[in-house]
Amino acid sequence: MTITREDCLALDARDPLAGLRGRFALPDNVIYLDGNSLGALPRHVPSRMRTVVEDEWGAGLIRSWNDAGWIEAAHRTAEKIARLIGAGVDEVIVADSTSVNLFKLLVAAMRLRAGRDLLLTSIGNFPTDAYIAQGAADLLGAELRFVEPDMSSVVAALGSRVAVLAMTHVDYRTGRILSMHEITAAAHAAGALMLWDLSHSAGALEVDLDDASVDLAVGCGYKYLNGGPGAPAYAYVARRLIDQVRQPLSGWFGHAEPFAFAADYVSAPGIDRMQCGTPPMLSLAALESALEVFDDVSVAALRAKSMALSDLFIRLADETLEGLGVTVESPRDASLRGSQVSLKHVDGYAIVQALIANGVIGDFRAPDILRFGLTPLYVRFVDVFDAVHAIGSVIRRGEWNQPRFLWRKTVT
Repeated sequence: MTITREDCLALDARDPLAGLRGRFALPDNVIYLDGNSLGALPRHVPSRMRTVVEDEWGAGLIRSWNDAGWIEAAHRTAEKIARLIGAGVDEVIVADSTSVNLFKLLVAAMRLRAGRDLLLTSIGNFPTDAYIAQGAADLLGAELRFVEPDMSSVVAALGSRVAVLAMTHVDYRTGRILSMHEITAAAHAAGALMLWDLSHSAGALEVDLDDASVDLAVGCGYKYLNGGPGAPAYAYVARRLIDQVRQPLSGWFGHAEPFAFAADYVSAPGIDRMQCGTPPMLSLAALESALEVFDDVSVAALRAKSMALSDLFIRLADETLEGLGVTVESPRDASLRGSQVSLKHVDGYAIVQALIANGVIGDFRAPDILRFGLTPLYVRFVDVFDAVHAIGSVIRRGEWNQPRFLWRKTVT
């Protein structure tokens, strides 16, 4: 039976999470399907930012590190994230960027496996993960090897030389989920440490780092966590490893007594050793505030809606986009798919630009991927219906084939 717009409105009326959409400042007449690249603005964050800027920075000045609790903000924020990724509050810290945290953890992990000189990561990994891995391997005189991100290839590549296996939980192009439990167990069986990038997972998928016995993990704050552009990232170190970790960026906030101003570096106890420089309080405050939208929300409920949204998207694509040169690149099994649907079309970039001009915001990933993030906090079923029909309309009318849509912008 063909799905109608009324069917989708009925799904929204029955959606137990429908009220969450009101927590976000979404523009009128826009369908926002790019929360897997930049999350939408929670309505209460501007008010919090005005307080931080005008009252705490403006009036409180430097006193606010103590009086306004700035000094504890990284830990408060990490506690909110820990709940979303199945970690203890003593295993997560918010600091720096994903790239910087990845570098810190890769170098630390290689040092924990002295005598092993191979760093293993996946073909098609997110570029910054690959670039940082290259830099870490060069610094340590180690070999970097890329492997296909499937179980048999990973197992075949693991061996006595592998110090660290670093993978991204959800493929940024296709949305395919890797098996965290199975791959982590395989790495451990080979004597290697396991590091996961959760940037396309946390806030939309159920993640349980402790249950999977993961060693190390990183993630960003600006995608499904809605912390704003360039929001601070987070690092996870399993409790059993924290006291052994020596990270390479020995900045003063990672010191045991930063305000003792000692001449020599002494690593802080616990997860604080993963900090480096002074926390960026404006962006950190925005992330801490944004995470409040998750306070009374079940991650299991978010995941259930995410799967339903993406199932609907794929079914509608099958119904309405046949014969238009579009193929579905994301797994059709929802249990293997993150909170996105990726389509493939030779003119993908121009089509995405035409869609944006029509109020449907997704994004493009080279060479030919149209990517649509389905953030369950605020995306409606009727949004999915309207978006897929807009894709068909743009292609059928040839609307994408205009110079203003064909010209490549810097950010795609």
